[in-house]
Amino acid sequence: MQLRFVGCGDAFGSGGRYNTCFHVTGESANFLIDCGASSLPALKRNGISRENIDLVLITHFHGDHFGGLPFLMLDAQFTRRTRPLVIAGPQGIERRLELVMEALFENSSKRERRFDLRIVELNPEAPARFGAVGVMPFPVVHGDSGGPFLGYRIEVEGRIIAFTGDTEWTDALIPLGQNADLFISECSFYDRTVKNHLNLKTLEMHLPEIRPKRLILTHMGEDMLARLNSIACETATDGMVVEI
Repeated sequence: MQLRFVGCGDAFGSGGRYNTCFHVTGESANFLIDCGASSLPALKRNGISRENIDLVLITHFHGDHFGGLPFLMLDAQFTRRTRPLVIAGPQGIERRLELVMEALFENSSKRERRFDLRIVELNPEAPARFGAVGVMPFPVVHGDSGGPFLGYRIEVEGRIIAFTGDTEWTDALIPLGQNADLFISECSFYDRTVKNHLNLKTLEMHLPEIRPKRLILTHMGEDMLARLNSIACETATDGMVVEI
């Protein structure tokens, strides 16, 4: 099984990076974690077949994590997709998707599709299963607008992938990431404490409690990118492939 960082940038495209979008594939799994505004061109740049993606997990409704869905949906229609698709995310996701599709492409949410679309609301600490993919959502802290905000602990093919989503430190990140085979953590800043986001020094303080088997930092701002040569932790780059 592998995970590809289709996009690992922050909301501002710091370092010229694409918005958040991770692609996970295995023997029986093919899904995305988040679908930021730049995700469709990033998927195409990486040669990833959108037709084969069965599931999109959304952590929250900010454009750099959610704004690519209208483009993904229209691409599916114009390429005559027939494979069913599930989109799952926080409460209110169906209405949010309709609103953003209509804002960007009028009447696009009402067009008849050749494929079955199922939209599923996920609730904090209520497990869900989508075929081979088991998901445990955790509540995280990322402000007021654009929520609810979720991080995910994902069990697939005997492996655990954990993703914080966008969040400041919250103790929910301990069970979310504990002993995960791959723990992906947002890390917008190096040591600055900024509301609603994590910094590396705070994360490092809690790593002995989380004990991930592998940690990769993502969603890095200019503050972090300027320090990459001095950071011991593994960091994501666009297009990077991780074997799990």
